[in-house]
Amino acid sequence: MNDRKKDVVIKLPDPRPESGFSIEKALRLRRSVRVFSPDPIELSDVSQLLWAAQGITAPGGERTSPSAGATYPLEMYVAAGRVNRLAAGLYRYRAPENDIVRAFEGDIFQDLSTAAVGQGSVYMAAAVFVVTAVHERTTLVYGRRGIRYVDNEVGHAAENLFLQAVALGLGSVAVGAFDDEAVSKVLRLPAAHRPMYLLPVGKPG
Repeated sequence: MNDRKKDVVIKLPDPRPESGFSIEKALRLRRSVRVFSPDPIELSDVSQLLWAAQGITAPGGERTSPSAGATYPLEMYVAAGRVNRLAAGLYRYRAPENDIVRAFEGDIFQDLSTAAVGQGSVYMAAAVFVVTAVHERTTLVYGRRGIRYVDNEVGHAAENLFLQAVALGLGSVAVGAFDDEAVSKVLRLPAAHRPMYLLPVGKPG
């Protein structure tokens, strides 16, 4: 993998705040999709999905999903494989700027799938969204109870992403079966960023 080109920032297309797709329809149609087609998804899809999970929705910095005490412990990454206008690699989402910062280039899907006990959905996805948590942001305020609050927040963000995927005509699935240390190594995560969820996304196969 080429990791010499760091700190490359990609401005994301503006997410749309409204659509004609109802939340009731998204709830009714949401299903786990584990088989994806080889077709790519769009950069605008990546933007919309990241916004749904952790996007800014108000001038005060409020987000699409609730956070205990507005401590915002989650960090979102996207492993891009088949995304139009985006090189394969790992990117970190910055919600206030609505952009992504490239961590490194390269196809990591085989290694990431291996770290997720060989699950095919991870390998076949056009992109894998990775929810990580910096627990200290919340536990410094709430003590050990903050661990539960972080876990709750992971679920809020993931479900937002799943419902948004339905509205975009995409499939998604929740992957919790993985080796934490192996995933951290494949993604070269900072020590404080603990992987909590892998969310493979693509066009249904």
